[in-house]
Amino acid sequence: MIEALLNFDFMRYSLASGLLIGLIAPLIGAFIVVRRLSLIADALSHVTLGGISFGMFIVTVMPTLAFINPMWFGILYAVIGALLIEKLRTSYSNYQEIAIPIIMSAGIALSAIFISLADGFNQEIVGLLFGSISAVTLSDLFTIIVIVIIVLVFILSFYKELFILSFDEVYSKVIGIPKWIQFIFIIIVAMVISASMRVVGILLVSALITLPVAISMRLTKGFKQLIILSVVIGEISVIGGLVLAFYMNISPGGVIVVFLVLILAITMMYQKFKTRTIKGDANDEN
Repeated sequence: MIEALLNFDFMRYSLASGLLIGLIAPLIGAFIVVRRLSLIADALSHVTLGGISFGMFIVTVMPTLAFINPMWFGILYAVIGALLIEKLRTSYSNYQEIAIPIIMSAGIALSAIFISLADGFNQEIVGLLFGSISAVTLSDLFTIIVIVIIVLVFILSFYKELFILSFDEVYSKVIGIPKWIQFIFIIIVAMVISASMRVVGILLVSALITLPVAISMRLTKGFKQLIILSVVIGEISVIGGLVLAFYMNISPGGVIVVFLVLILAITMMYQKFKTRTIKGDANDEN
């Protein structure tokens, strides 16, 4: 692994981007999970695939545009999808969750159409679906770095407002938190999903956003502790997943997610054992 990092650029790009994704995905996921919008990551990941497949179709039709990274089309589609979800949530105020399956369905439909028009599935599409160590280019890494900077600046600048929005959206309106913060946040979510797809894969990106938070919720009490532990777990899973994927020559996305599922299962078993031990000690005292 160390020799590969020294000799191959794509390995360095993958590790660097993986570490960055392991930071921002759980970070933004903490706010998403608390707001009970976990499925939004799934919806936007499918919209992102629609954008990327559209970019590939454009390149197929107009080879002169081959210099354009399809990832930018994915980001554009994800941002549009995020804004449409927010618009639909406003329109269906009593059934806000319906916005997510609507946009998810549209994303899947667009993906199917453009993948077919772009000569069907190929190795690049498969890599985007499930992640690929060799898929990350220098251009992708620069894009991810820019997105990481935007995410960190936004979170640090509006942490208090995002905290209130996450726990009580009605109260945030009462105290006058600007609505544009919510719109920028949803755009940020779309950008994080687009950035994560190269390493984790579009079909599995929501797991890296939500699973570290799900694990941390069982171990922490405060929101800041939740964020910190989620990021730590995210980084551990990404590093472990990339290393195992390299040696086993398989897609890293699945390995990373299985890594997280195992951590969650171990956490739940530990808590169950701990609860039984406490109850047993209490019964012995009685």
